Amino acid sequence: MRKFGVIGVGHVGVTVAYTLVTKGIADELVLIDKNEKLAVAEQLDLQDCQARLDTTTKIKVQDYSELKDADVLFVTAGNIHALDNNSGNRWVEFEYTREIVKDIAPKIAKSGFNGVLVDTMNPCDAIAQYLQKEAGFTSEQCLATGTFLDTARMQRVVAEQFGTNSKNVGGYVLGEHGESQFVAWSTVTVNNHPLKEYAKAKGKELDLNDLEDEIRHGGWAIHSGKGYTSFGIGTCAVKLAQSVISDAQLECPVSTYNKKYDTYLGQPAVVGKGGVQYVNELHLTDEEEAKFKNSANTIKEKFATMYERA
Repeated sequence: MRKFGVIGVGHVGVTVAYTLVTKGIADELVLIDKNEKLAVAEQLDLQDCQARLDTTTKIKVQDYSELKDADVLFVTAGNIHALDNNSGNRWVEFEYTREIVKDIAPKIAKSGFNGVLVDTMNPCDAIAQYLQKEAGFTSEQCLATGTFLDTARMQRVVAEQFGTNSKNVGGYVLGEHGESQFVAWSTVTVNNHPLKEYAKAKGKELDLNDLEDEIRHGGWAIHSGKGYTSFGIGTCAVKLAQSVISDAQLECPVSTYNKKYDTYLGQPAVVGKGGVQYVNELHLTDEEEAKFKNSANTIKEKFATMYERA
């Protein structure tokens, strides 16, 4: 039986829940939110749609004890309005999300949950590490979506330059899910050809700095238009969960612990049964390695400051 939990049924949480139910991924689903009325409403709405689906999901609400035998737990709670006057700075959310972690971590631990936790809360690198410590998980069990979404944005932006499908673009955005992230251009391919070689063959000049700015600020373009992001991040979270329950050995950039820099940050890893099975080390250029180190230090410094104030 495939069982999932979702803590926080706001825009992202309900997108995850809707996807799990309508795609027939979940046999059982547990919804938890500080607003019980909202959790019950989403439960009823999802139950209503099942008469028109080919699959059935048993949906329960507001019961942490039900997480004991869950395979994957999504933590999607947060305060999106913290960003309203702070465009570009996900760290302002830490004031709110760390308090959420303080509240839910003991409850998750008490429930006996021993599956894989997927965090989408911002700043996701710091929160994943904070949650891992507070709830007593291993670093393999607790991961965040990290730069999985940023890499998808890179794929879209690069694909648009060549009129191809984003699935035909490979490579990584690495580091913080935030301002210090960077595109590792040496890893980027189009139709399995190195980006620069492909662009030259097509007679196309690319301004990589402009493209990187567009990628980095893609989330804010969405946020400024609709007030939040949901579909992209929700899809990334579900993709990771599917990799766990099917032991898919999916290689993708997620936020997980980096031993060299002693922090969580976005890096390629293999995700399967039990969570992160191993980190896939890359051969970066000297410039890219310097950016990777800078991003790691940025996360560590901000996390240390915020953690001391917690």
